[in-house]
Amino acid sequence: MSVPMEGAKIQIHSYKHDGKIHRIWNETTVLKGTKNLVIGGNDRTMVTESDGRTWITREPAICYFHTDHWFNVISMIRQDGIYYYCNLGSPFVYDNQALKYIDYDLDIKVFPDMTYSLLDEDEYEYHRKQMGYPEVIDHILKRNVERLIHWIHQRKGPFAPDFIDIWYERFLTYRH
Repeated sequence: MSVPMEGAKIQIHSYKHDGKIHRIWNETTVLKGTKNLVIGGNDRTMVTESDGRTWITREPAICYFHTDHWFNVISMIRQDGIYYYCNLGSPFVYDNQALKYIDYDLDIKVFPDMTYSLLDEDEYEYHRKQMGYPEVIDHILKRNVERLIHWIHQRKGPFAPDFIDIWYERFLTYRH
C-alpha cells in the first residue's frame, strides 16, 4: 500500500459492504501520512452521495484514519466548539487515487462537552441482514464501539485536548 504525501490533496471514498460507493469527499489535504495513519484537513469541500447528489461541507474538519482501528473520526470545527462524527468502518487503504474504507453504518456523534450519542443502530441492523455482514465483522464493530467510547472518556487520540489545535494550525499553513 502506498502512503499519501504530506500536503497532497486526496479524495476520500466511502463504500458499503457490498462494494458500492457510498460517499466521496472531493478534496482533503494530507497533514500526516504513514502506512498506518492518515490525518487530513478540509474545509468547504464538495461531497458526492451515491445517488449523485452533491453538497459542500460547512466548516473546517480534521479527519483521523488508522489501519489498526475499525473507525475513523471527523472533527468539525464550529463556532460553539468541536463536534466529532465517528464512523464505524473498516481500516483504510490508500491506492494513490484515494483513501478508501467500508462504512458500516454505526456512528457516534460527540458534542463539545464530550457527551455522545450512538446513531444509526436500525440502519446497521437492516444492512447487516441485507448485505450479510459476517458474524466476525459484527463482533469487531461492537468491540470498536466500546474502544471508541473509551477513547472519548479518556480524551485519547483525536479527542485529546490539543489534537485539533495542532492539526488545524498545520492545515492552515497548507492553505496559504
